[in-house]
Amino acid sequence: MTTPAPDLTPAVRDRVHALTSEELPAYLYDLTALHGHLAAVRAALPERIELYYAAKANPEPEILAALRPYVDGYEVSSGGELAHVGKTVPGAPLAFGGPGKTPAEIAQALETGVERFHVESVHELHMLADLAARLAPERRIAVLARFNLPVDDGSLDGSSLAMGGRPTPFGLDPDQADEVVALLTDGRYPHLELRGVHAHLASGLEAPEQLAVAESIVSWAAALAERHRVPLSEVTVGGGMAVDYAHPERRFDWAAFGAGLARLADAYPDLTLRIEPGRALTAYCGWYATEVLDVKHSHGEEFAVVRGGTHHLRTPATKGHDQPCTVVPSDAPWPHPWPRSAAEGDRVTVTGQLCTPKDVLARAVPAPGLRAGDRVVFGIAGAYAWNISHHDFLMHPRPGFHFLGAEEADAAGEG
Repeated sequence: MTTPAPDLTPAVRDRVHALTSEELPAYLYDLTALHGHLAAVRAALPERIELYYAAKANPEPEILAALRPYVDGYEVSSGGELAHVGKTVPGAPLAFGGPGKTPAEIAQALETGVERFHVESVHELHMLADLAARLAPERRIAVLARFNLPVDDGSLDGSSLAMGGRPTPFGLDPDQADEVVALLTDGRYPHLELRGVHAHLASGLEAPEQLAVAESIVSWAAALAERHRVPLSEVTVGGGMAVDYAHPERRFDWAAFGAGLARLADAYPDLTLRIEPGRALTAYCGWYATEVLDVKHSHGEEFAVVRGGTHHLRTPATKGHDQPCTVVPSDAPWPHPWPRSAAEGDRVTVTGQLCTPKDVLARAVPAPGLRAGDRVVFGIAGAYAWNISHHDFLMHPRPGFHFLGAEEADAAGEG
């Protein structure tokens, strides 16, 4: 059964009622709520812990700007993200990660002064060294070697998406560590500086599992530094904090996570520890609002077909879940001469307009009396939603975008 979405904020509810049918579907982002969440996250983290935002989660300019007072920098994973984030929040520190970097992207990053590179392979390291010597000979480029580390304590078992601890295209194998350290410390590549280790092993972990993974990464990095007698000043332990779509009232325990990171930082006082969350920072500030076009009966089940669909909000199809949603009945008179379709039972499956049975947003939604013209608002849509969707399939109109509470949020950010 689909779980109701978190309560709509007053600003979102008012806008849902105010939008006309022609203005739907629409994404609604409550920036005041976002600022409140970011302030609480930042307050839960020790000052020594650096917080970078993974821009891939939601790169909307208004979102990136709202984050700026609370984050130490941004992690980008392509030349496109690099250009976009650099333009939107000029001067903010950037870390360039992701597999398959092209020579053109590395050159772009060098020319725009990217703060640090997360190197994914020995091949990439050679490429970076050559380009740095030619394009930025006056600089020493900070390198964090990304490793795909094994984790044997079971802390990855509950992850929704694993990027490490098993064969994946991400990062270097641990048995390549000696080669990488030698390349970066024996004088062959004087333009590169081994700054530390990066590892992002999984997404969807709760605070205890995240802490266990972080401890494993940091202890491995410290052992590497000791074995080679090289200084490592930074360790990035990734992001992937859990967002529970089935139980949206549950939130990642930032207070417990922050307390655990404080203990870890105290145990390694010479290291700067960094985290790179994305979804857990912005997911809860976004909603996708749409309108019921038709209610249909098929082989004993009922379906509500809404404007838009998974080509706008691909999250449920990508993650294989039902997107939590809230039904907002319309109190406006039915404006058409034809009969108004309505649900006969208590539950409906909400689908979009695409010509595929995979265009399902939520199943078994409690919606007795649902009628064409009513509105459905999907919550937890502030991350990996619009920006991962296949927008042009069937060429339906794109949704509107509304950033609510912008003036109040700006004032909070300035304060």
